[in-house]
Amino acid sequence: MTKRDLLSFADLTRADVDRLFQTAARLKADLRAGRPHRELDQRSLALIFHKPSLRTRLSFEVAMTQLGGSSVFITEREIGMGQRESVSDVARVLSGYVNGIMIRTFAHDLAQELARHATVPVINGLTDWLHPCQILADLFTLREKGIDLDRAVVAYIGDGNNVANSWIEAGRLFGLEVRVACPEGYEPDPRLVAQVQKSGPGRARVLRSPAEAAQDADVLYTDVWASMGQEAERDKRLPVFRSYQINRSILRMGKSGALVMHCLPAHRGEEITEDVFEGPQSIVFPQAENRMHLQKAILYDLLGPAPGKKSSTARTRAGARPAKKPSTHTRRASTRSRRATARSRSGR
Repeated sequence: MTKRDLLSFADLTRADVDRLFQTAARLKADLRAGRPHRELDQRSLALIFHKPSLRTRLSFEVAMTQLGGSSVFITEREIGMGQRESVSDVARVLSGYVNGIMIRTFAHDLAQELARHATVPVINGLTDWLHPCQILADLFTLREKGIDLDRAVVAYIGDGNNVANSWIEAGRLFGLEVRVACPEGYEPDPRLVAQVQKSGPGRARVLRSPAEAAQDADVLYTDVWASMGQEAERDKRLPVFRSYQINRSILRMGKSGALVMHCLPAHRGEEITEDVFEGPQSIVFPQAENRMHLQKAILYDLLGPAPGKKSSTARTRAGARPAKKPSTHTRRASTRSRRATARSRSGR
C-alpha cells in the first residue's frame, strides 16, 4: 500500500476531509462514552520539534496513547537535521523505527524533503508556510457548531502567516470565502490566493480594512502579530498591527452570533481584547480541544489497520470467539470427576 503524507491541503481530497471529520466525531463520542480504542497498538509516532508547542505536542501524544500506540519526542538537539545528519539519513533511520513522523519546524522545504525520503507517513505539525492540522481542526469545530463550510465567510484579521495561508488553502476543497485583513507588506502567499481563485470552489480576498473583512462574517479569526521566530520584529510590528484587533466594535460588524476563534497562544489586549476572547461568542477552547480529536482521526487514517483488516477494537466489540464445545468423551470424564469429588466430601 502506498504511504500517504499530510503536508498541506494539496494532499487531501474533499472525500478525505469528510472521512476525517466523521472519524473524529466518532472517536470523540467514543472517548466521552468510555469506549476504548486500540487500533494503533504496537505502533509508534516520532514527534520532531524544532519549535516548542503546548497544543501540538500534547494533542499528538495523547491521541497516540488513546489509540493504543506510543510516541517519541525528539528535539533538534538530538538530531541536528541537515547538520549533524542529512535529512535523508534521518528519514530512512526513523522509517525503520516508527510507523509515522510528525514534524513541527521552520522551513516547509525541510518537511517536504523529510517526506520525500521517509517510507512512513509524514505529518506537518506546522511550518512557517502552512499549518494544515490547525485549520482541519478549526473546520471540524465549525461543522460541530452547525456552520455550512461551503457557504461560510471567515474574516481573518492580522498577520498573513502560516495560519492565514492554510485558511486560504482550505478554499481548494470548501466553498468558503476567506477574507484576510492585514497591513501592507504582511500579506499571505499570493500564489495560494491565485490558486484558490483559479481552481477552488472557495474564494480568497486580501483587504486592508478589518471592518470590511468582518462585515457579515460567520467567523472572526486571529493569531498573534509576531509568531515564533519573529520575536525580534515584535517592537516593529506592534504599531503596524495596532488597528488589526478583534474587539467589540469589530465583533458587531459580523453576523449576529458570529463565532470568534484564535489558534493560541493569545496575547490578550493585542490581537484580541479580553472581553471578546472570554465572551459568549468565543469558541477558542473547544477549538483547542478539537486539535486532539481531529489529529487522532489523522493518525487513525494514516497509521491504522489497512482496509478490510479488523482492528483490535473491532474484535473486542465483536466479543471473544465462542469456546469450542467439549467432546462427549471430555463431558463424560468431567462428570466422573465431579462424582468422585462428591463421594470424597461425603466420606464415602
